[in-house]
Amino acid sequence: MADLELSGIVKSYGAATILHGVDLAIEDGEFVVFVGPSGCGKSTLLRVIAGLEQVSGGEIRIDGQTVTNVPASDRGLAMVFQSYALYPHMSVYKNMAFALENMGLAREEVDQRVRRAAEMLRLTEYLDRKPKALSGGQRQRVAIGRAIVRDPKIFLFDEPLSNLDAELRVATRKELAALHAEIGGTMIYVTHDQVEAMTLADRIVVLRAGRIEQIGTPLDVYNHPANLFVAGFIGSPRMNLLPSRVTAPNQVTIGNETRPVSVPSTGSAPVGSDITLGARPEHIDVVPEAEADVVIALDLVEQLGGETYLYGSAPGLPQITVRQDGQAGHERGQRLGLRLKREALHLFDADGHAIRIR
Repeated sequence: MADLELSGIVKSYGAATILHGVDLAIEDGEFVVFVGPSGCGKSTLLRVIAGLEQVSGGEIRIDGQTVTNVPASDRGLAMVFQSYALYPHMSVYKNMAFALENMGLAREEVDQRVRRAAEMLRLTEYLDRKPKALSGGQRQRVAIGRAIVRDPKIFLFDEPLSNLDAELRVATRKELAALHAEIGGTMIYVTHDQVEAMTLADRIVVLRAGRIEQIGTPLDVYNHPANLFVAGFIGSPRMNLLPSRVTAPNQVTIGNETRPVSVPSTGSAPVGSDITLGARPEHIDVVPEAEADVVIALDLVEQLGGETYLYGSAPGLPQITVRQDGQAGHERGQRLGLRLKREALHLFDADGHAIRIR
């Protein structure tokens, strides 16, 4: 296994620049997830690391060795694609063995590696089957197995679960987590799915428009977003971002509301300045109107059995989402008072940067 260092990575196609000077260090054995909206450059960055795209500027180092201009085949990496990319005319065994045979390994070594990977991925009984006789989840495990047998320095995954249905995604995600725990390899994983990012990653790299917005552990990024983009992107449902104004030290008013909301700190934001107050759906309580920070009219109630999502409107504010445990007995059109949990609030200045309040 290996560590990876990217220094000032730039990737352009003509006049269009996709990656803008990306700097990133990944340690040996880490599971790092690149996450961001479509078009943010996460797959391009992965392909640059793999050597499938040439950089326009910057340097790539693996275990301290510069590989910026080294061909993909000589970097010692293995990539798992969204489309599986299996040979349809070959059996599972042959698909997994093909690259090893081309490397000139002895037949006994090839057989040992393939069967070890097949056992690890619960594919032993399918080794003689062709890909068309497998389910989507089984095909993806074959693609992962084909990477494992090569014993690469780094595993690269490009949205490997996006073609699977919801149940298979969950099952295969668990298998990937177990696989990383077992083999301890360095893994870089691209996804737009926040659940995958939160559950798989040792660290998350949040990208937007070819730039890194934040790097941190899943809970650090969730609990301490660096800016409005990260706050609105990480979390499902997304954080409520409410336009507000500083009316006194450690005090704000929300939207068109007149009652003040006390906060732990307004940091460097001066009195009279416009800010954004952030509150996640699980950090809002339903209270009597007299105790409320905001009063909403319910637009929609989603009953999911174990939890309920409430969506409501208030003048001058975007729609507010509230998560409640269990089966809440509310109805569309009802007025509800909401109180924000003070210990879990987030504040962002006029430029969208987080104001540290705790």
